[in-house]
Amino acid sequence: MVDGESEAADIVEHYELDYDESGRITRGYQQLELVRTREIVGRHLPPGPLQVLDVGGGTGAHARWLAEAGHQVLLVDLVPRHVQAARALAEEGLSVRAELGDARQLDIADESFDAVLLLGPLYHLTDRGDRVRALREAGRVAKPGCLVFAAAISRFASLFDGLARGFLFDPAFRSIVERDLAEGQHRNPDRHPGWFTTAYLHHPDELMSEAAEARLRTVEIVGVEGLCAWLPQLAEQWEDPERREVILESIRAVESEACLRALSPHLLLIARRPG
Repeated sequence: MVDGESEAADIVEHYELDYDESGRITRGYQQLELVRTREIVGRHLPPGPLQVLDVGGGTGAHARWLAEAGHQVLLVDLVPRHVQAARALAEEGLSVRAELGDARQLDIADESFDAVLLLGPLYHLTDRGDRVRALREAGRVAKPGCLVFAAAISRFASLFDGLARGFLFDPAFRSIVERDLAEGQHRNPDRHPGWFTTAYLHHPDELMSEAAEARLRTVEIVGVEGLCAWLPQLAEQWEDPERREVILESIRAVESEACLRALSPHLLLIARRPG
């Protein structure tokens, strides 16, 4: 197990030096994650304008659309590079503030926000206690009765990704996948490009259990991208507006099916703070 401080340092190093988060879900077919997350969050939010906290919000992909919808957003992220990029949204006239912070210990008053997004931290926290702490913090700063949205990577994501992109034919990647499936603990010791970084991969039932331990009431857990994310022709089909809508409709049709949702790369927990 990686201790909390070195784990946080690994995350910062990954995003500061190895990986550019700014365009990950805003270009081409990779927009699928953004479009679906926006759709799911949007249909659960009450009428605004709202005070929204975006924990682990990266460079502001979700903060942007939330602010454009009229909400006031505070983005908190562990990575200085991300915070700097997110602050540029305010220069565009959007109601977005960005601060450095750790999901496990938010420097925010109790019951401050109408909705809390936790769309990155959980899969970067490999210790269950840390994940529960982050969920509990999200619930603490949410107003009573308000929602927390928490994303996780599916336990089976590396297996399907390896099949889709050919990584699974490499014995080193197969070894990584074996541990992922057995323990949910994903490691990339050689920092191979495309094999992600230190992470935790959730089973849907485990995500619900962690929410309960954090004193949150699960509303639902849905598959974000569904099986479509693994299709080799997705990039081509996504460029056609009519086919794009067919893709989205097919994902919506089975997003809550318990036997299918873990096929999706990402899971989204919608939970409510009691009160």
